[in-house]
Amino acid sequence: MAVTQSKPAGIPGTIWALGLVSLFMDTSSEMIHSLLPVFLFSVLGASATSVGLIEGVAEAAALISRLFSGALSDRVGKRKTLALSGYTLGTLTKPLFALASGVGLVFAARFLDRLGKGVRGAPRDALVADVTDPHLRGAAYGLRQSLDSVGAFLGPILALVLMITTAGAFRTVFWVAVIPGIIAVAVLALAVREPSTPGVRSSRQALHLADIARLRTAFWMVVAFGSVFTLARFSEAFLLLRAENVGMPASIIPFILIVMNVFYTLTAYPMGRLSDRLGRTGLMTAGLGFLIVSDLMLATAQTIWQVVVGAAIWGLHMGLTQGLLVAMVADTSHHHLRATAFGIFSLASGFAILSGSLIAGWLWDQFGAPATFYAGAVFAGCALTGFLIFRWRLVE
Repeated sequence: MAVTQSKPAGIPGTIWALGLVSLFMDTSSEMIHSLLPVFLFSVLGASATSVGLIEGVAEAAALISRLFSGALSDRVGKRKTLALSGYTLGTLTKPLFALASGVGLVFAARFLDRLGKGVRGAPRDALVADVTDPHLRGAAYGLRQSLDSVGAFLGPILALVLMITTAGAFRTVFWVAVIPGIIAVAVLALAVREPSTPGVRSSRQALHLADIARLRTAFWMVVAFGSVFTLARFSEAFLLLRAENVGMPASIIPFILIVMNVFYTLTAYPMGRLSDRLGRTGLMTAGLGFLIVSDLMLATAQTIWQVVVGAAIWGLHMGLTQGLLVAMVADTSHHHLRATAFGIFSLASGFAILSGSLIAGWLWDQFGAPATFYAGAVFAGCALTGFLIFRWRLVE
């Protein structure tokens, strides 16, 4: 299993500790997320548009808040403190899902949970760059992402087992999800170390718009590309709804995320290392191609196994692209504005994922499930076209 392999040469211990934090927190979050769309849809009576709104606003909150946490991290130089506060907030929201009797409390819990994710995201990603040599950066991001995705399939596995053994007791699963969240906070507090000279600005210096203006053109092109890409990558909630749509029982819906995240886990770290050696272009192109294939498979699916295959291909695209995106941001930003750069990238991606999820939910309600995934394929095609035209400015 990924967490028992020997350390790759040169990868700092802090990266492994951050990876374990991500593993436990993602286990906690995915135990809930793997069931939440169906819980909303079948238990609370929400529409696909409502699911899209909840997921879109929540994920947008996570991404947009990264701008402010990133800027604050660069100003005060406290990566770990901000990351710890974000992970703690995420853990504290978990009981709200178990207590929810209506869509409103679920919306609030999901919003606060993702807000915590946003607070921790940019400082954590900047800390990875702070402690890693540039020639190992793709491998470091890929390793952290792989450990994160281990949690992302352990969570659904636990949810699946608990749903079967409790005869479909959603709320019991949500209560159990609190435990790995607490473990994540403990690992971060005890095992993660910041470098003594992280390369961030003094706490006495304010961040000015002029600093942001000095970010390179290549960085802003990565932001534009990432935004179009994110429109195509709407919430995975719609993969779960698609599985239910073709007849998968609610108790085994988490299997879809298990499949997706197994493929994600198996590819994220190897592809990150490969990108350090061969460059980002070919792998990003392949990843976008897999996203288009996945969308078309899901659009035309009429059986459970077609959805399973579509989810597997979706996981391949994630493994090929997500570590590369953050590496591209790090590659094209100045070290003293790195967390701010991650925050700006996340701000743009937040608006994109909100728009993409709203569009996906509206298309589902108005024209049916296939329309949602056909639209995703079109957006992915646009992202691929733009990447191929401007790739010489997007990768360095």
